[in-house]
Amino acid sequence: MFGIADYGAFVAAIVLFLALPGPGNLALITSTGKGGVGGGLAATFGVIVGDQVLMWAAVAGVAALLATYPAAFAAVQWLGAAYLAWLGWKMLSAKPGDAPVLNIRPRQYFQQAFFITLLNPKAIVFYMAFFPLFVDPARHQGLITFGAMAATIAFLTFLYGLGMTLLTHHLAERMRASPRIGRTLEKLAGVFLIGFGLKLALSK
Repeated sequence: MFGIADYGAFVAAIVLFLALPGPGNLALITSTGKGGVGGGLAATFGVIVGDQVLMWAAVAGVAALLATYPAAFAAVQWLGAAYLAWLGWKMLSAKPGDAPVLNIRPRQYFQQAFFITLLNPKAIVFYMAFFPLFVDPARHQGLITFGAMAATIAFLTFLYGLGMTLLTHHLAERMRASPRIGRTLEKLAGVFLIGFGLKLALSK
């Protein structure tokens, strides 16, 4: 299909990667918990747009550029790590009654998820290594093949984000009666964000 080798395996691999714990999933869950279905869907679109930028940057050869100039790669890597750690610290240091770290307006949820996704330079390298695994050299159609891959990833991300948003919203409604649970989950989310930031900064 469009020069993609084993399309079923390609779809299965994307679904598996979407389900792996990471900053994007955490941003989606946190956005839904604070902004409802609108916040979760806005975060989903933020992840989709961020992924599309990274995918097409990978196709354009940005990964090779970052590999050629390690200082540029390290700078973007540290920027992404610092951003995640800053978000985590804001969540950990928030006190009852403080303004939420993530505002309930969907526009800000979109931006939050977009930057969390975008500020991960390793994702560019991942896409650069991942795409060739599913390209059929005999039927490759250039940008059409990569466009079909990008469209598939965007569609699957939307379905996954919608499912996670509805599930998280359902659970949040059940826990809304206990503010202590909400504060505990926010602190836990902060710890995970700091952990993701450290992992990104210290990984080779």
